[in-house]
Amino acid sequence: MSVAESRRIVLFRHAKADWPEVTDHERPLAERGRLDAATAGSRLADTGIPFDLALCSTAVRTRETWKLAVHELAHRPKTVYEERLYEASPGELIAVLNETPDDARNVILVGHNPSVQGLAEILPGAGAGSGEAREWLDRRGFATAGFAVLSFTGSWKALEPGVATLDDYWAPSE
Repeated sequence: MSVAESRRIVLFRHAKADWPEVTDHERPLAERGRLDAATAGSRLADTGIPFDLALCSTAVRTRETWKLAVHELAHRPKTVYEERLYEASPGELIAVLNETPDDARNVILVGHNPSVQGLAEILPGAGAGSGEAREWLDRRGFATAGFAVLSFTGSWKALEPGVATLDDYWAPSE
């Protein structure tokens, strides 16, 4: 695969979490979160994107979200549980994505806000992408169990702010 090929990144925020008396890292999904994660998985399947790699935060709520969503996909991609995705800044998320092997064309990153929304805001160049998707993000924010689809051309090492296009955004109805 050429490094100049088109690539896609799907930024997927974990589903609605519960608030039991545990550390933030150990918070599980709420009942609504479990339902929304499966629905998001169906919508991810509808995109037809054949994921080569999933990068998932090690937090309980992200792992549960991914487990429920991936079950809906026709093909289960290689999954890497990455501690650096928990409490990461958008720049730290880019650093992790920069390490992605170039044979991976389509990557899904399962993470947390505010970093997932921040990344969805800085990766697209000014005016690059779907106006409807951008309006939704600007107006409503990055909802739990929501996902943004971005595309760019080049090597993962070259991923930086302003190089991508925001192609789509979806979130469960509230």
